[in-house]
Amino acid sequence: MPVDPYILLLLGTVGLAALIPAQGVAAHVASGASTAAIAFLFFLYGARLSTHEALAGLRHWRLHVTVLACTFVIFPLLGLAARGLVPVLLTHDLYTGLLFLTLVPSTIQSSIAFTSIARGNVPAAICAGSFSSLAGIVITPVLAAALLGNSGGGFSADSLIKIVLQLLVPFLAGQVLRRWIGGFITRHRKVLGLVDRGSILLVVYTAFSEGMVQGIWHRVSPLRLGGLLVVEAALLAVMLALTWYGGRALGFGREDRIAIQFAGSKKSLASGLPMASVLFGAHASLAVLPLMLFHQMQLMVCAVIAKRRSHDARRPAVSPGSAAASQTAVGTATRSD
Repeated sequence: MPVDPYILLLLGTVGLAALIPAQGVAAHVASGASTAAIAFLFFLYGARLSTHEALAGLRHWRLHVTVLACTFVIFPLLGLAARGLVPVLLTHDLYTGLLFLTLVPSTIQSSIAFTSIARGNVPAAICAGSFSSLAGIVITPVLAAALLGNSGGGFSADSLIKIVLQLLVPFLAGQVLRRWIGGFITRHRKVLGLVDRGSILLVVYTAFSEGMVQGIWHRVSPLRLGGLLVVEAALLAVMLALTWYGGRALGFGREDRIAIQFAGSKKSLASGLPMASVLFGAHASLAVLPLMLFHQMQLMVCAVIAKRRSHDARRPAVSPGSAAASQTAVGTATRSD
């Protein structure tokens, strides 16, 4: 059962914020740096997304619509249904974070990697993850405004301006400049990947520092965290079953069902953390906790499923195109999840 080293870094960052939270002038500096880091993250996301690949993937539109429906319709409906677990298993704050988790886009890198391991339709997984991330820039804030209401401190005109300036504008700028900087980003994807992850660590440190200063962590007990893990395990199990058996009911082949399962059952930590920072402000630390736990859980469970699918003796032969795509899939996806 793999433990993502990056999760350990995130937990270490949370521990650092608990021991040495940014306060006073340091808090203002960290907040400004976090805002700049979020904008730069989404600039890189835009610069990495190949418009040509995205348009080519539209030919498999039924699969992409299915993944988008799983990500932005079924997931949120399950999140709303979990409202009945408050206050038995979840506190209101943890439920807000759980509901936010159901609103964020799917992953790209891990979806591609697991689809490749399981011998699924890797090009479809690449496009499905890209479409989900692109749609999430608009859909996630809209759903948050509609479903979370005042839970994140209110969704005001100021919040909308922040989303446009910090997320959408940098993303579009990256798309426009991709023609000139795309090659540079491809050549230096490893270094920029470290910048990605470092930026997210900064966002986490800033959010949890604010939470520590305001004392919001006194609202969470180990028993409540255990309840959250049980709920998230059930949520993941339901989505894995729905994406697999639902894909069969819709007439998709095995390779397509694998892509649907891995792209439609995941949530992106890389996209969700910056969005939570913008939407929740000082309350972001509790809001992102369910997403951080779910991210590690989905990696562990999907790694086991992918390995079992790869050893399925009844699987059909993989086409040459899919095999070639499998060899380059992980290298093609440069975004951290």
